[in-house]
Amino acid sequence: MDPGEPLLSVVNIVKRFGGVTAVNRVSFDVRAGEVFCLVGPNGAGKTTTLRIIAGLIEPDEGYVVFEGRRQPWGPDVRRLIAYIPEDAGVYRNLTGFEYLEIMARLYLGERWEDAVRRAAEISGLGVRLRDKIGGYSRGMKRRLLLAGALMINPRLLVLDEPTAGLDVTHATAMRRMILDYVRGSGAAAVVSSHNMLEVSYMCDRVSLINRGVIVESGHPRELLERYRVENLEEVFVRVTGGGL
Repeated sequence: MDPGEPLLSVVNIVKRFGGVTAVNRVSFDVRAGEVFCLVGPNGAGKTTTLRIIAGLIEPDEGYVVFEGRRQPWGPDVRRLIAYIPEDAGVYRNLTGFEYLEIMARLYLGERWEDAVRRAAEISGLGVRLRDKIGGYSRGMKRRLLLAGALMINPRLLVLDEPTAGLDVTHATAMRRMILDYVRGSGAAAVVSSHNMLEVSYMCDRVSLINRGVIVESGHPRELLERYRVENLEEVFVRVTGGGL
């Protein structure tokens, strides 16, 4: 991979479901060390775009390039990408430690023990990792999932609404985990959200998507200055004539 190239390039992807075009000519680049946010209302095409990036579904048109390699990717490339959907679940009857051990053994083989210790520290769940996951709150489960993803040292995080439904404490912890990992490792993250405060806090660049089309892009501060408004919700309204 050329040092000047983006880590990830999404090029004119289109995805149709029957007569509905869910994603329509979406393009963007993401560089190493960057948190890129795809922002829009429910049904705008965010999740479909992330699933294409993660390699779970194929676009009808366009393509995705990661570290200089174009989809479809083999197992060696897929192991460098960690995807957490909004509705990701975990096994209720496992303890947190057991879940992390299974994931670490699956991805890292004999090198699993150090990874579990690291994930336990990242999660911030402490002694609760000895408890069964069925007794965890939603926020605790999301932190466990993210810690499990980070312990394998992915080059790209693909996160669909990572803090949706979380209280302030867990949402803040999740954002910090994402930012610390990206800044410290030189990896990148593609995050979907409709929480404009979250986007302003954690995103280096943002693309606003509506009805499958990217309608505006830039750094959050640049967008506020360009449209002379106080928050990104107002930018979205100006661009689309609607609201989130």
